Amino acid sequence: MDTTLIDRLARLRGLGDAYHDYRGQLRYFSHETKAGILRAMGCPVDDPAGLAAALRDLEQSRTAKLLPRIAAARDARIAVDINVGARDFGRSLAWSVNLEDGSCRDGVVSTADCPEVWRGEFEGSWTTRRRFELPLDLPPGYHELHAVLSGKSDHCLAIASPPCYEPPAVAQGRRLWGVAVQLYTLRSRNNWGIGDFSDLKLLTRWLASHGAGFIGLNPLHALAAADPERSSPYSASSRLFLNVLYIAVPDVPEFPECAAAGERVADPSFADRLSKLRASHHVDYRGIAEVKFEILELLYLEFCGGHLAAGSGRARAFCAFVAAGGALLRKHALFDALDRHFHATLNTASGWLNWPEEFRDASGAAAARFAEQHPQRVEFFLYLQWLAHEQLQSVQVLARDLEMPIGLYGDYAVGASPSGSETWTDRAGYRMDAEIGAPPDPLALKGQGWGIPPQDPHAMETQRLQGFAQLIRHNMRYYGALRLDHVMALFRLWWIPAGRSPAEGAYVHYPLNQLLSVLAIESQRAACLVVGEDLGVVPDEIRHAMPEYGLYHYKVLMFEKQDGRFRRPDELARRALATVTTHDLPTLRSFWERCDIELRRQLNLYPSQEVQNEVLREREHDRWALLAALREQGLAPDHPSTPDEPFTPELARAVHLYLARSRSLLAAVQIEDLLGVVDPVNVPGTNREYPNWQRKLTADIEEMTTRADFDALFGELNRARR
Repeated sequence: MDTTLIDRLARLRGLGDAYHDYRGQLRYFSHETKAGILRAMGCPVDDPAGLAAALRDLEQSRTAKLLPRIAAARDARIAVDINVGARDFGRSLAWSVNLEDGSCRDGVVSTADCPEVWRGEFEGSWTTRRRFELPLDLPPGYHELHAVLSGKSDHCLAIASPPCYEPPAVAQGRRLWGVAVQLYTLRSRNNWGIGDFSDLKLLTRWLASHGAGFIGLNPLHALAAADPERSSPYSASSRLFLNVLYIAVPDVPEFPECAAAGERVADPSFADRLSKLRASHHVDYRGIAEVKFEILELLYLEFCGGHLAAGSGRARAFCAFVAAGGALLRKHALFDALDRHFHATLNTASGWLNWPEEFRDASGAAAARFAEQHPQRVEFFLYLQWLAHEQLQSVQVLARDLEMPIGLYGDYAVGASPSGSETWTDRAGYRMDAEIGAPPDPLALKGQGWGIPPQDPHAMETQRLQGFAQLIRHNMRYYGALRLDHVMALFRLWWIPAGRSPAEGAYVHYPLNQLLSVLAIESQRAACLVVGEDLGVVPDEIRHAMPEYGLYHYKVLMFEKQDGRFRRPDELARRALATVTTHDLPTLRSFWERCDIELRRQLNLYPSQEVQNEVLREREHDRWALLAALREQGLAPDHPSTPDEPFTPELARAVHLYLARSRSLLAAVQIEDLLGVVDPVNVPGTNREYPNWQRKLTADIEEMTTRADFDALFGELNRARR
């Protein structure tokens, strides 16, 4: 193994040489780690001749190509680095820009007038890299730049982006508040055991009437229809589409038309199943999927006979949805049909990695043959996506009709399941022989592996970021704001080669400015504010880029400490969403009563007793510091007056008013903290050891809407935010 060649190729493919760990120590990545990641990227590291050829091809593409693949800037002026050979220096570069609106601009510039940014030699020829700034203001959008120099022509994508969108109310300085909800946790008297889009409408009407500006949601990405127990919203089958278990079945227009569905739901045994699903403490995903799919299949048959066969207006709306979704939607529906078919007939585990080999190619003959032979199976899943789309879209329309300035605030996961629809349809973009995660930290001394395959930045650039643009576009169409989970992924991700421990990973870098430019354009076009979840180790590049591109920060009160105290409300970042806690952290009550520490001890998640003791000491300090912060603001409750006293609703009220006084333009209250819930929805670092993503709320929506204490708190939040 030629380590020199591997080092050179690794740099060109985005791998860093070293990083600073949580102790601040500089740690270099081993050659074995670099080789493992390059191997996952498809590079022939075990073939000396192939390795040398791959390096030569990549270096040539970087030095011999006239233009880069993508040029981006956050303003109207775009500067492009052009490669000019020694023989061509001083000659004229003819350029033209085909604008997205169909118009064209062109001109000529001398390469000698462009400042040099680099020079070097490749295979005996000198190249100078010059910075060419287009002498015109480009409108925001995706444009095509063409250039010709000494008969050699090239083209690149030129992205001109404004900053991300801000709703007028927020841009004018209005400080909004909202409630964050894990949708599946909602209880109601009419849902089928899981919070659904009808429940979300009830929640929207209630909160809008009390002055809330938004409702924050967990990712609603599509999960595995064939295995509903794979329920993590952060390990989606596809981030392009929706989780069909959120469909409110009685709200489907075909439901009152379908006699078979009405009879089945009215059957006492079916009604008993629904009653048990509603009453359970945890979401029974398998039971819910069984009852929902049973009725939805009847509704689909009703739709086929009553609408598709007659060519009704509703049928035309469905066909328009399918046409607009294009190949991506059809392949996702085909995936779900295949996955369910193999699970039923071969008893395979869900996911294309478990299918017969010939079906693992999304564009292969076997998959196409299945679609031809089983059109209704595929169309059924198209129908479900349409229903979910209609219902979620209608909630956002309702929120806007009720004058919520943002409405729904969605969540975009950092990655997708290795065996899901998203990776099946984009095999070239994902690297299946690696996973993303995190390097070692105090609570995970061996590092973390998230079981999610990384996207290859080289492949993303080759695809001219079209895949990323589609993902953002599909998510933003439902929301007034979108949270990007682990926003640092736009700059770098911790890759772990297959067979290695998380501690043996390395950072791979991504085209930050180009990705942010795409994000900003899509944000403006969808009128969708962007919040970047920037918790943990945040590189300076991300810190500087977020305000430049108009992303809001994500500030969690429990982490907002300085010199041993909690930051005052006026010290929190202005262009940010502030919250007390998150889905990955203990609830406010659990934090106060230290229930999370005991739970992690029971789950054996502390690497040592010493670490657990340190966490306990820090928690004791934080509880005193929280009371001191509340006292300074005149918000300290009578009880608890010391950390030794139990949690009370008065403490929750004081903390939420503290949050509401913050200068952050957005503030989110967790619905669990309104109810005083103890159990978390997720315990990071666990899988089967704890029922993650299953715990429901302790009260139904109908009960919450009648509580005077909630009405009083919402009134106080409104006054504090004004």
